[in-house]
Amino acid sequence: MDLNIQKYMAFVKTVEYGSFTKAAEVLNYSQSGISRMINDLEKEWSVSILERGRAGVRLTSDGLKLLPFAQNVCNEYQKLQVQVDELNGLKSGLIRIGTFSSVATHWLPNIIKEFQKDYPNIDYELLLGDYTEIESWISEGRVDCGFLRLPTHPEFETIFLEQDKLLVVLPEGHPMADCECFPVKALCDYPFMLLEKGAKAEISEIFEKCNIEPKVHFTTWDDYAIMSMVESGLGISILPELILQRIPYRIAIKELDIPAYRKIGLAMRDKKSASIAVKRFLDHLQYRNNSKKEKV
Repeated sequence: MDLNIQKYMAFVKTVEYGSFTKAAEVLNYSQSGISRMINDLEKEWSVSILERGRAGVRLTSDGLKLLPFAQNVCNEYQKLQVQVDELNGLKSGLIRIGTFSSVATHWLPNIIKEFQKDYPNIDYELLLGDYTEIESWISEGRVDCGFLRLPTHPEFETIFLEQDKLLVVLPEGHPMADCECFPVKALCDYPFMLLEKGAKAEISEIFEKCNIEPKVHFTTWDDYAIMSMVESGLGISILPELILQRIPYRIAIKELDIPAYRKIGLAMRDKKSASIAVKRFLDHLQYRNNSKKEKV
């Protein structure tokens, strides 16, 4: 990368994240390297562009005037890189994907394996988090795209992938283990293990919709921890069907007596400005999804 472009990137990212440290992480530089590039720009332009304070960095009035031009240069450079990739026939590239664990475990290996047949030289970076974290990573540009529960932020572009049923899990010897359908009201009769972290997930929405208040004894975003606790007889839970594939736990799995599911999709900020590698990956996912629907 041209050294001046690096300096403009350093400027743009430092403003975007409000700190040298975060900009350094994103651009793979040391904090002092970022600071030095900003100093170089200030010398070249003979103006002060950032104020450094204890709370982080802020734009000066001159910096505010120059920022849109630096952003344009960086955006145009990225477009140039996309065109170069196009001409090189996608010989290399990096796709950064935000995902939650059940998709990473049960979907992504097959999706990537198929995609690699056509594009063997693409590298991947997977970031595992909950829905809220993945939404933030997409907004910040930390990932190119992310698997999420739909609906998500209205400004994202999304591809709907699958409806994932929500099922009740019980210890094998539980008094309700032989029922055909688990009555939603009975969720209040036993200690409950809740799959959630921070923001409300789909399971809390079931409680609100049905106006029930289960006795939540344990809350975690670790689905395997919940299955292990249910197996040990510590309570019952509701988990998505995708999580319940190929599990090593002795637990009973029941459908609820009301329809309950989550919609899973892939989200991104803007497909038009995505790299060619990401565009090909999205096309592959849509093609794969349409093929699956046709078989059904």
